[in-house]
Amino acid sequence: MPETEVSHEKNFLGDNLVPCSLFLTACGTDKPAGDNKVKVVATIFPAYDWAREIIGGNDAFDLTLLVDKGIDLHSFQPSAQNIMTISDCDVFIYVGGESDEWVNDALRQAVNKNIIVVNFMNALGNRLKHEEYVEGMNEKHEHHEHEDMPDEHVWLSLTNAQILCDAITDALIKAAPAQVDALKANAAAYKSKLAALDEKYRDTLAAAQGKTLVFGDRFPFRYLVDDYGLKYFAAFAGCSAETEASFQTVTFLAGKVDELNLPCVMMIEGTNHKIAETIIANTARKNQRILTLDSMQAKVEGATYLSIMEKNLSVLREALQ
Repeated sequence: MPETEVSHEKNFLGDNLVPCSLFLTACGTDKPAGDNKVKVVATIFPAYDWAREIIGGNDAFDLTLLVDKGIDLHSFQPSAQNIMTISDCDVFIYVGGESDEWVNDALRQAVNKNIIVVNFMNALGNRLKHEEYVEGMNEKHEHHEHEDMPDEHVWLSLTNAQILCDAITDALIKAAPAQVDALKANAAAYKSKLAALDEKYRDTLAAAQGKTLVFGDRFPFRYLVDDYGLKYFAAFAGCSAETEASFQTVTFLAGKVDELNLPCVMMIEGTNHKIAETIIANTARKNQRILTLDSMQAKVEGATYLSIMEKNLSVLREALQ
């Protein structure tokens, strides 16, 4: 059985040895005869959108988004049809965090043993960060649980996005060597857009009056704030499933809003305003706005990765004025 860059190291999903689950892996038998299109499956919207840009409408590829129809990454459970879609694909792109614990079994059961797999968390190497406990977070969490858990929201960094687009491009070229020139050209053009937006973020946020955000919500934006030297306080860590904040957390966050004279309290998409409203009600002024940053944990119809990140920059500009 021919293998390319096969590794049996442990991944971030647990202690099981996982063949075919690291950065780029090819193993096993050939795809079925007569199946000409390269089948590409991406679990989340950012990965799907990056692959779509790199493929650029090339009809040699068939691209599928697995976590679709507004389903949050953290609550996704694959259906039998999802497993079948993965089973005979040629390129499989996923994050590799705690929310993807189901992937190992899906890959083991795959009919096509020649799947090329892109695991984002492995592709990032030493750029991978861990969730952190920040002062004021809900005390229901044990600090060490966050410190030991890799932060899977890797797509919320424009620098990471460029690295991960390289990983996707390499996988697509491996699956379709005849398309190398077109894939490389598309990838280079798209990465230049990511780099330009990254520069726009740096210029805009360097000039911002404020440097701190308060989230009445979980906080999946650690990669983003670290990229641009911002600080934050939040009710919960990035992957928390909690929906109720303690009195101590609300009081602490309200005090930070007052201390820093912040004009708004932040939240992420798809959650209610209850905690943010309670924080505002406990401030001195009680007139702060509620602003939403989109963490792209569910597909947004009609949007692209770049359009959402552009909108997020506008929100940050308003929040840090």
